[in-house]
Amino acid sequence: MEQLVGILVKVLLFAFVAGMFTLVFVVSRRGRKQTEQVRDEYAQLRRLAPERGWTYTAHTQGRIDQYFGVGPFPRSGGNLSAFHYTTGEFRGRSFTYFEYRYNNPMSGGEVADRKQLIVESVFVVKAPGSGPKAEIYRPEFDEKFSIATTDEAAVRDLLGGDLVPFLLSDPRAEDSPIALRGDDLFTWYTGTLSPQAVDERLNYLCDVLERIPTRAWTAA
Repeated sequence: MEQLVGILVKVLLFAFVAGMFTLVFVVSRRGRKQTEQVRDEYAQLRRLAPERGWTYTAHTQGRIDQYFGVGPFPRSGGNLSAFHYTTGEFRGRSFTYFEYRYNNPMSGGEVADRKQLIVESVFVVKAPGSGPKAEIYRPEFDEKFSIATTDEAAVRDLLGGDLVPFLLSDPRAEDSPIALRGDDLFTWYTGTLSPQAVDERLNYLCDVLERIPTRAWTAA
């Protein structure tokens, strides 16, 4: 009996160790595939810009400092870095998109590889004029969105027309917060840039702008 128990324990131990090795292998393989996919998408982004007549810069500093306090950006500081910084025109509107990266302040340790890197993909399209400072994000507006602003009267003009029905019905709005400051309309998501995301988010911002009444722009 004791011999049988010993054999069973060895079998279970072997199965546990084999299972752990399999798990590590699967996770490692999945991680490599994700890394390869991101590298491939970055290569596509580098090719996409010149093909469309856009300007691409792999890394730049200071150009996005004007966006402090909007969306994922800190409220103060300087010389922020932007990766895959791209500018051009899309559907007749000037745009900028890029990755903004920072270390998660909640992650521990002083060693760099112990800190969690957060990547935010940001898209900015120029509006036809200056509008109120506002952010529209989930949840709570009509049980879906919430609005943060210091100018409620101007925001009422912003939300007139077809914008509210559009935000409530378009599935892109569920994971695409919007911020307006001056003549810049923003959206962003947490994750790396991809060519597919470029077209999706720029189209989304242009669709939003088309549904904002002309009276909302002070210098239209």
